[in-house]
Amino acid sequence: MTVVRIPPVLRATVGGAKEVPVTGSTVGQALASLVERHPSLRDQLMTPDGGLNRFVNVYLDGQDVRYLQALETPVGESDSLVVLPAMAGG
Repeated sequence: MTVVRIPPVLRATVGGAKEVPVTGSTVGQALASLVERHPSLRDQLMTPDGGLNRFVNVYLDGQDVRYLQALETPVGESDSLVVLPAMAGG
């Protein structure tokens, strides 16, 4: 099962979990599975039309999915997704 690694800033929305197992054969399906289980993540991760929010980076085994096939990038059972929202500050 694919695992989504959750950064500290988002852990409160997933009950404090560092990793969440998800289902799906693509990055988009995996993120949809995550959002289905934790609906409060939807606005942070996804656009209203179902695309990836431009302020969120998603990495599949260390590679930015935007440089692969974006949400259509295939994922396997041993893959790990990392979700990194942009942080403002100075």
